[in-house]
Amino acid sequence: MKILITGTAGFIGFHLAQRLIERGDTVIGIDNINDYYDPELKFSRLSEAGISRQAENWHHPVKSKKNSNYTFIRMKLEDRDEIARLFETEKFDVVCNLAAQAGVRYSIENPDAYIQSNIVGFLNILEGCRHNHVKHLVYASSSSVYGNNKKMPLSTDDRVDNPVSLYAATKKSNELMAHTYSHLYGIPSTGLRFFTVYGPWGRPDMAYFLFTKAILENKPIKIFNHGDLYRDFTYIDDIIKGVVQVIKSPSSSPSGGVRESCYKVYNIGNSTPVKLMDFIETIEKAVGKEALKEYHDMQPGDVYKTFADVSALEKDFGYAPKTLIENGIGEFVKWYKTYHKK
Repeated sequence: MKILITGTAGFIGFHLAQRLIERGDTVIGIDNINDYYDPELKFSRLSEAGISRQAENWHHPVKSKKNSNYTFIRMKLEDRDEIARLFETEKFDVVCNLAAQAGVRYSIENPDAYIQSNIVGFLNILEGCRHNHVKHLVYASSSSVYGNNKKMPLSTDDRVDNPVSLYAATKKSNELMAHTYSHLYGIPSTGLRFFTVYGPWGRPDMAYFLFTKAILENKPIKIFNHGDLYRDFTYIDDIIKGVVQVIKSPSSSPSGGVRESCYKVYNIGNSTPVKLMDFIETIEKAVGKEALKEYHDMQPGDVYKTFADVSALEKDFGYAPKTLIENGIGEFVKWYKTYHKK
């Protein structure tokens, strides 16, 4: 298959591209390589995939030196003409939209970035799918859409009309937009609500990355809501296996049953929430050093607990996350120490 992955200089996009390349798909990856966090980490991910520093140049296709079936192009989702040209030229079978302006707290400081990338950019992706007969659109939503829902575990049957951040609102908007395009134009679309993904090559604005860095540098870590928070931490390998299964089956489950419609949304998480203080203790053990701790009140836009009901994804795609938090954090810390020795 020929697959477009947006956000391939990002954490999940990098790993997904690697997996699909390995199985023989032709992958075109795009990313704007913005400076929301250190672009050097993004260039390092691209380098790991065989993409040279020529990737700095806008709209210039760069072939991987390691994988002949992978090409990267620096491009903005909100650049309507360039996105339209890319779709028309490449005629993708599947599109996996992982690019987005991420981060809950940054959306309070810089709302325009979220509207441009997550709303305008996603509209351009939908239009590309509409006009070029894409067989399946898979796109990243987020557990943030649940806001402060109290009922646990969080289910796709729950109401999600009370977001507590603009980031969450843009992700819910993506689901509504995809539903509209599926209804009007018959585009098979699958939204995946990701739950706190972690692992090697991860995002440096995420708590586990910040904690590891601070502990190793003998600096204090900030613990919000005085440690009384729970997250459904999900290891990157489990996430990627699930996404690949969804990409493979746009209109039917593995058992052959036809879905109710060509529009679907699933939770993708570990379904095992971990208390923040236990998570920190796991990092301390992996690093071999105790953290200096600063306790703070809850941050604006944050949520108390995430806990994914993944039964629908299990039923339709055989999704089965298996990575224990101790093993996943161990792999991340090992990568972190190696990466920062460079």
